Amino acid sequence: MPGSPFDIPFERLPPVVPIFPLSGVLLLPGGRLPLNIFEPRYQAMVSDALAYPRLIGMVQPQDSTGASGNPPVYRVGCAGRILSFSETDDGRYLITLAGLARFDITAELPLIKGYRPVRVEWSRFRGDFATAPADGVDRTRLLTVLKPYFDRHEISCDWDAVTKTEDQHLITTLAMVCPFAPNEKQALLESATLAERATLLTALIEMASGSATPERGLRH
Repeated sequence: MPGSPFDIPFERLPPVVPIFPLSGVLLLPGGRLPLNIFEPRYQAMVSDALAYPRLIGMVQPQDSTGASGNPPVYRVGCAGRILSFSETDDGRYLITLAGLARFDITAELPLIKGYRPVRVEWSRFRGDFATAPADGVDRTRLLTVLKPYFDRHEISCDWDAVTKTEDQHLITTLAMVCPFAPNEKQALLESATLAERATLLTALIEMASGSATPERGLRH
């Protein structure tokens, strides 16, 4: 389960976490996200976060055009615990976050050393600490459209390993690594269930491959 390796029960999740806004980057519960931290304020954030409970909240800016400063962010993010880290000779941090649970941002707090702490509410996403059931996941449809999508985007993979990967890990990994638009990544993050995320993921792949039918495409 996403939370079990870290000995952080749901009831002890902190009310405040630092956030790292990064457009087009998605972290999901159970996923792994490597990051290269080079900006001074985020180096300070990592340094502070390395004290218990080692959590960083990954969020996306609402404006994906590269606005500087502290742009507004989507109100749903995902907390990751620092699973591993190293420091380079030039002071960068190379870290890997393990996706733990999603959160709702309820308030922004004053900056600390240039980075942004936020007050969060976890209760809506208590289910992130449980293994998601695969009921309703159309794996056959997903795999059917996935191979031509990989070919079109020149994404190399071990197809045999893909076909043997269990549903939750497959859907989490694909949602994180496929080159979707930031708003599409956010929609995947906010999907309520694994089946809903799988359906949306399949529709995005179909549209990117030009194979979506009207009833299978995204509705606006």
